[in-house]
Amino acid sequence: MTRSGNRAIVIGSGFGGLASAIRLRARGWEVTVLEANDEAGGRASVFKRDGFTFDAGPTVITAPYLIDELFELVGRRREDYFQLVPVDPFYRIEFHDGSRFDYVGDEERLLANIRAINPRDVDNYQRLVAKAKEIFDIGYMQLADRPFDRISEMLRVIPDMIRLSSYKSVYGLVASFMEDERLRQVFTFQPLLVGGNPFQTSSIYMLIHWLERQWGVHYALGGTTAIVGSLTRLLTELDVEIRLNAPVAEIEVNANGAVSGVRLENGETIEADLIVSNADPSVVYTKMVAAKHRKKYTDGSIARRRQSMSLFVAYFGTKKTYEDIAHHTIILGPRYKGLLNDIFNKRILAEDFSLYLHAPTRSDKSMAPEGNECFYVLSPVPNEKSGIDWEAQSEEYLDRILSFLDRTHLPGLKDNLATSFSVDPRYFSGRLRSMDGAAFGLEPRLTQSAYFRYHNKSDDVTNLFFAGASTHPGAGVPGVLCGAKVLEHTLPELPAALRVPLPSVSAAASRR
Repeated sequence: MTRSGNRAIVIGSGFGGLASAIRLRARGWEVTVLEANDEAGGRASVFKRDGFTFDAGPTVITAPYLIDELFELVGRRREDYFQLVPVDPFYRIEFHDGSRFDYVGDEERLLANIRAINPRDVDNYQRLVAKAKEIFDIGYMQLADRPFDRISEMLRVIPDMIRLSSYKSVYGLVASFMEDERLRQVFTFQPLLVGGNPFQTSSIYMLIHWLERQWGVHYALGGTTAIVGSLTRLLTELDVEIRLNAPVAEIEVNANGAVSGVRLENGETIEADLIVSNADPSVVYTKMVAAKHRKKYTDGSIARRRQSMSLFVAYFGTKKTYEDIAHHTIILGPRYKGLLNDIFNKRILAEDFSLYLHAPTRSDKSMAPEGNECFYVLSPVPNEKSGIDWEAQSEEYLDRILSFLDRTHLPGLKDNLATSFSVDPRYFSGRLRSMDGAAFGLEPRLTQSAYFRYHNKSDDVTNLFFAGASTHPGAGVPGVLCGAKVLEHTLPELPAALRVPLPSVSAAASRR
């Protein structure tokens, strides 16, 4: 213990780290957040280029109550910090044959859109969505914010998992209900948003469908970076220090096997009684915790884990507007299963691709100069296990994607580019320090879910905890925010005498 006995360090300032810091502070801990990079946010950081604002990572906000909770925990209102607006349609899915489908929240419109593709699938969908709701009620409402650190916790839910057909893949479950292949794709692409292959990811991830139906899909005015800025502002008001450019080199462990602090890459040491890491556990264990302190998470055991795919993301601004483009567009290529097999299993860079096109200026004109538009387009690609030479491939791949969009969805794009740049798996392994350049941490297979994922409470080091994409319940904004909630059930309780009181709302407001 330090002299105060109540010092906590949070490593990393992604959504999981910021949420963990707020929850720690609400429980009376003295908290310091250490961020390796020059801005907060982790995957949710921001790029500003030539007057355009580009969210670097997550753009789909679901289950907004999880964000509201963080402000309510410390007596604030989220609405006083940033605004959320609904997105309609949730997604527009564009098929290779030229047809399209608008996935919306309103059930009558949704059923009408299904009927337009295949009338028989209306009844099929209603049976499917009843199944998705049942999966959601168990898999999300009962399990998403509960720890799975003991095998008994896994054994307890196995009967429910069998009953819910969790042994089937997401695609396998949907295909057992829906006839039309296009609709099968519409209702199975969501696992890709958390790093999973719909043909390999457990059907328990069908809960994402009902989660979107339950709370909708939202956008934060000012971009996802507005949420990061609001959370960091809130932490500052709560007397939490956020240190940027402070990469951790080592988590120090005392003779009793408990954390004692961290050593930064610049040699500075900081004492701590408790550490919550929002950094990739695969990297934390292999790079920051000495091997002698790791009986379970050895280098060998970590190497056997399957990391998710990576991403190639192109960011670009245009000198013209494309008003007929939806906020979120999924552009599906000529192959579905074959392309995913190339990405996840063969680990090759295919000639074709499927894309996610994000157009935030559809909801928020402030993201681009007047009369301009900003976009990002995301292509799933193999992680760095593939051996792809992105130094040689990146520029050509960017041109392929922009040329495709120019011919199809954004005519005249290349003649109207105001700015453009891209990131590839090197960004995830480098700036974001993710194992194998994975974009979403561990791949969410059944054998890497719940108890089989990295535990939120370390099995090797006392008072070391994890929140983030590779821990339970998994990746995505709701996933990592729920991961921070798991800490409520695993953190040691501070004695009342050691708790640091929160500043009053009025005192915090006077310092803004």
